[in-house]
Amino acid sequence: MKPDLRIKNKVFDFRNPTVLPSGFYGEKFEEMQEIYASGAGAITLKSIGPKPKQGHPNPIIVKCEHGTLNAVGLPTPGYKNMEEFWEKMNKRDFPLIASIYGTTIQEYAEVAEFVAGKKPEFIELNISCPNVENYGMPFGCDPKIASKIVEKVKEVSGKIPVLPKLTPQANEIGKVAKACEEAGADGITAINSVGPGMKINLKTRKPVLSFKKGGYTGAAIKPIAVRCVYDVYASVEIPIIGLGGVSNGEDAIELMLAGASAIGLGTVLYSRGKTCFNEIIKEIESWMQSNEISKLDEIKGKAHE
Repeated sequence: MKPDLRIKNKVFDFRNPTVLPSGFYGEKFEEMQEIYASGAGAITLKSIGPKPKQGHPNPIIVKCEHGTLNAVGLPTPGYKNMEEFWEKMNKRDFPLIASIYGTTIQEYAEVAEFVAGKKPEFIELNISCPNVENYGMPFGCDPKIASKIVEKVKEVSGKIPVLPKLTPQANEIGKVAKACEEAGADGITAINSVGPGMKINLKTRKPVLSFKKGGYTGAAIKPIAVRCVYDVYASVEIPIIGLGGVSNGEDAIELMLAGASAIGLGTVLYSRGKTCFNEIIKEIESWMQSNEISKLDEIKGKAHE
């Protein structure tokens, strides 16, 4: 009998546990439709900010030994300049996670209120970006600030579930997650990229990235992601989207055993292409059949028992 891979709980209702994270093909409607057609269970937008922002100049991405460094810099047209995009999004047939960011608590609320009016299925709070100055990561390291952002966004988001995206740089990520839950968060996304890190060109003797440093993603960060998801699951009752270093079905199973309900597939797109969603779903199914598991709830959080 084929295993049931549908994710259905009080917050998530996905056809399968795979999610396109923010920053990967999350800008154009047509690309997002293509990713969904390739098997993804849900799609996350590239983070939307309060004002137009160009991001960093090239080079913004560099491959490393076991992953990728990126310093895109949160480019955004600004939430007020996306009407054509939102008109297209009305035609979507996939669950949409709208990622947003700000430089202040009030800006998070301002962007969230506008985006909530466009009726995405979820709002994700990027409080954890490591490759820009004065954005993101400092908010995600402080439980009090993180909870305040969640609280203010919940005041304007209506019934739309809110998912703060946490940073592995937090000293105690479980405490940050718990503070967000107590402030009203409906779920947690964990983790954002690790870092910042740096790669230096031996010929020029200078950092490769224009911003010099960037967030580290890919297979090398999977053990960190597993530990963070494990700590978050032990601290909260709300569901988790786990991401970081997933390259195949067994990696996905490992994050679910740590406590994730759904799994992000990001950097693996560079090596396996957009077909990785359907392929990894088949790998998960194969593992479940081999282990006589019929549904994902039999896996989630079992490493805690």
